[in-house]
Amino acid sequence: MALASRVVALGYRVLASLVIFIGIARVSGLFTGSPIWTAFLYFTVLSNVLCLVWMVWSAIATIRDARMAGWQGTSTPSARGAAAVMMAITVTMLIYLVVLVPSSFQQPGAYEPFTLTDNLVHIITPLLVIADWVLFVPKGRLDRFDPLRWTLIPYSYLVLAYGYSGLGGRFAAGTRYPYPFMDVDVHGVGGVAMWIVVLTVALVGVGYGYYALDRRLGGRVRAGVGADAAADGG
Repeated sequence: MALASRVVALGYRVLASLVIFIGIARVSGLFTGSPIWTAFLYFTVLSNVLCLVWMVWSAIATIRDARMAGWQGTSTPSARGAAAVMMAITVTMLIYLVVLVPSSFQQPGAYEPFTLTDNLVHIITPLLVIADWVLFVPKGRLDRFDPLRWTLIPYSYLVLAYGYSGLGGRFAAGTRYPYPFMDVDVHGVGGVAMWIVVLTVALVGVGYGYYALDRRLGGRVRAGVGADAAADGG
């Protein structure tokens, strides 16, 4: 089940790409004379970059398919790839809302959540990518093990972040860890491991929620095709 209009999909994807780019540019200071390159060490920014690349690629695929088959129909580089990207940015949104924002109210400091920049990279980009999947990506293509495979993206980041820190690298303000729940010095190895296990279980649960929605919407499409075929045969 997807909106079969490449005109609408292309317009949406071009606009979404622009909004996502603005968010990345604001959080990394690309619009200033002194970009904050360390911003690209964070999962938030990397997942936004992934979304930008995917959205641009999706727009290109839409143009390609329109030239070959017309402006009616759906286009995506990969239905399963689209879902994986959606889950990666969902991780960003949920960890921000459930973990980082509550901790910001408990810890001293000048950080204020829900600024325009924060909203762009943590909330608006995720919603744009989720809406693209709901509206324009064909359904019923996901494998039942895909939600487990999607964990490879945040786990790869954990390896990258801890490896970078272990080699002496530092994140913003000279911190050893990019996010408070990853701070081994504060929580200990066991505490961090517990955080990761709990978050993994929660996010896999969300992933299977996406999978269930994909199967349900995909089933509606198959049912509709079957009904049309029966009507044509009658």
